[in-house]
Amino acid sequence: MFIKDMKLTNYRNYHDAEVQFSDGINVFLGENAQGKTNLMEAIYVLAMARSHRTSSDKELIQWEKDFAKISGRVQKKNSSFPLEIVLSKKGKQARLNHLEQKKLSSYIGNLNVILFAPEDLSLVKGSPSVRRKFVDMELGQMSPVYLHHLVEYQHVLKSRNLYLKQLSMKQASDLTFLEVLTEQVAVHGASILAERFLFVEQLQNWAQPIHQEISKQKEVLEIQYHSNIQLDNPTDKDSNYLNLMDAYKANKTRELEQRTTLTGPHRDDLKFYVNEKNVQTYGSQGQQRTTALSVKLAEINLMQEMTGEYPVLLLDDVLSELDDSRQTHLLKAIQNKVQTFLTTTSLDGIEKNLIEAPRVFNIDHGQVEMESE
Repeated sequence: MFIKDMKLTNYRNYHDAEVQFSDGINVFLGENAQGKTNLMEAIYVLAMARSHRTSSDKELIQWEKDFAKISGRVQKKNSSFPLEIVLSKKGKQARLNHLEQKKLSSYIGNLNVILFAPEDLSLVKGSPSVRRKFVDMELGQMSPVYLHHLVEYQHVLKSRNLYLKQLSMKQASDLTFLEVLTEQVAVHGASILAERFLFVEQLQNWAQPIHQEISKQKEVLEIQYHSNIQLDNPTDKDSNYLNLMDAYKANKTRELEQRTTLTGPHRDDLKFYVNEKNVQTYGSQGQQRTTALSVKLAEINLMQEMTGEYPVLLLDDVLSELDDSRQTHLLKAIQNKVQTFLTTTSLDGIEKNLIEAPRVFNIDHGQVEMESE
């Protein structure tokens, strides 16, 4: 799949911009603070209905404007359709084929994107919440069922935590209602766990050979999903449900004391091992970067395997963070296969022989001008 064009209205520093994209490599070229990353972010928002840089939609609306709008046309193998996101102080509207989508879960997944930015190195080095978010964002694009269970789980989890506080503070006393909430959390949590375990297993299958190639056959990458409870058969929803219910029963007293839900997928983590050593703890910076790159490249193949379409790749100032060897592997992997957008202040540091006929856009103070090809 690829994005044919995009139009921005009142989006960050873009008052009115319309851009026609190549289905190959598109380069956003310009000095810092001119709007390169804003343009990249707009593509991400068009796909995911949210920003990867802020949790506040209001920040995306141009100063003193009432709304911001992003629209674009997506081309797939057998179809072409428009997408549109309108952000205002009243909320967010998402339209697919000109029809408003009441649930974002029916909108997300129509345009699949993979973002790779310097901060994605924190996928290995960062906190467990960073890795959980990574799984949720990527898997949510590929599986509407997963996204549904995730949204419901987060909603019920919030209600359960609030009720645990009320019980602890003697503001409520109905333990039957707690059991109802617990059962709902376990139902959705069981499905989330099953899909996450399967996703990590598939991701490792793609990432292992990529990592071996980048490391010149010196390293073996292993990705493990770490649940905070004992699971008898992690890819089986019914088994996960029983294990979760046992855990909630065992932790009931502690949860009432601490006023929060102590077990479940919201507390899980991913672990990366290179030659059987934890990369986060014992890996060099080079190994951590190779791991992050291998995972991102594996995602491209996994998305194609699961959806039948290659995703759109967003490289936000990431080439400058990679040495020549890793840069070469990245560019070879995407050439003539994936529509790619990359931001950079200069093309000088990029191995130009690996980029065939890029479409270059000069970005200056929120203005976009395409270089003649």
